[in-house]
Amino acid sequence: MPGRRPHLISAAAGNALAASLAALHDELELPGPFPDEVTAEADAAARDVPATPSAELADLREIEFLTIDPEGSRDLDQALHLERTATGGILHYAIADVPAFVTPAGAVDAAARARGETLYAVDGTIPLHPRVLSEGAASLLPGVDRRAFVWRFELDERAEPTQVTLTRAVVRSRRQWSYPEAQRAVDDGSAPAALAALPWFGAARAEREQERGGASLNSPEIEVAATPTGYELRRRATLPIEDWNAQVSLLTGMAAARIMLDGGVGILRTMPAADADDVATFRAQTVALGTPWPSGMGYGEYLRTLRGDDPKTLAIRDAATRLFRGAGYAAFDGTPPADPLQSAIAAPYAHTTAPLRRLVDRWCLVVCEALSNGREVPGWARESLTELPKIMGRSNGLASRLDAASIDRVEAAVLHGRIGRTFRGVALGRRGDGVRVQLDDPLVSVVVDGLEVEPGSTVQVRLQRADIATGEIVMVPASEEAH
Repeated sequence: MPGRRPHLISAAAGNALAASLAALHDELELPGPFPDEVTAEADAAARDVPATPSAELADLREIEFLTIDPEGSRDLDQALHLERTATGGILHYAIADVPAFVTPAGAVDAAARARGETLYAVDGTIPLHPRVLSEGAASLLPGVDRRAFVWRFELDERAEPTQVTLTRAVVRSRRQWSYPEAQRAVDDGSAPAALAALPWFGAARAEREQERGGASLNSPEIEVAATPTGYELRRRATLPIEDWNAQVSLLTGMAAARIMLDGGVGILRTMPAADADDVATFRAQTVALGTPWPSGMGYGEYLRTLRGDDPKTLAIRDAATRLFRGAGYAAFDGTPPADPLQSAIAAPYAHTTAPLRRLVDRWCLVVCEALSNGREVPGWARESLTELPKIMGRSNGLASRLDAASIDRVEAAVLHGRIGRTFRGVALGRRGDGVRVQLDDPLVSVVVDGLEVEPGSTVQVRLQRADIATGEIVMVPASEEAH
């Protein structure tokens, strides 16, 4: 598909888009500024909560932690240190000690429960916690002492954990790396030892995922990027180091789930197995698209064979997303969930590595730390576990609506002023009475009613309407014949 490039939004469309995005905040009733009592409590916690080694806080500042995040990030939840050993490796993974700064039933706690998670709007983030905490005192910023929950994994040569501990400690990150910086350092050989060991770890953990039957749907992302003059749509390929880094979080989430299941109390991130009829439909689609899913190959293994973004591969990936549905949270105290698996990971799993940005992680950390060290789970955490699935379901739903509505408006702005023009695209799959089409240029996706073509077909569609205020885009088949 030639001609892909970042697509800029005109100045006139940019002004209309800014107004539309502002109106979206009101339409979705997104949270506004924190009330004064919340900011006052956060300010006091940032000032008064110490990051000093003590009987309760181990001193792990000698470990040369580093962070790897998107460029410009300030809410740094995780820092890692990985070293190779003669028999495998040792991984230290520090997670921001948010519970130290949030008083149960206090003002910050109440505000965070009302929000559920950080919301990432096109025109800026809406944080879960006041920024004095999420981008300041609780964030694992480089060069300063910070409180953290530190997971320690002794790994064998297959990067399987042979021993896991969890300790509350004081740490100090040595450097904040962006993904591109870290990837370049690994590629040119200048990476410090902790980064240089990540390719081994990531590859080994990907092999373990394949053995479990886990599935990762890694594909180039179409993202909205801010520019000095507004916004643009661009396609961004995931860097290898992002996948390796994600495997660190996955390993930790699986370890947390196992601790909570063994301890009989906690909250899991679950996803049911794909419906048999959906699997059969997907398998038939892969045959029709010329890249059959072999009967003896696991689902995750098959997805890993998909490379590139030719029309038929795009259509298969689109169809595969239908199998990643039904994710939720299952809290338990005593009897574990009947189905504890997160089916895409093919293992029990818990959200525990992003407490600055996701409410449930604060509970997982506190529960796991208590269970790991033979102590009672704090009463506030145990008593409120059953509230979390509803809170997280609500916030996840709001985040999804915000993301979809924002993208719709940006795409409408990109197409502004092109009414009547014809565009080339790829038919991905049926949606209601139409077909979802991924345009080649600009990188816009739209459902075209009345289009009768097979997935993977190249089509021509004509723009009839692009309303920036609502995000509504109307396209029709440019002719009765698919090209």
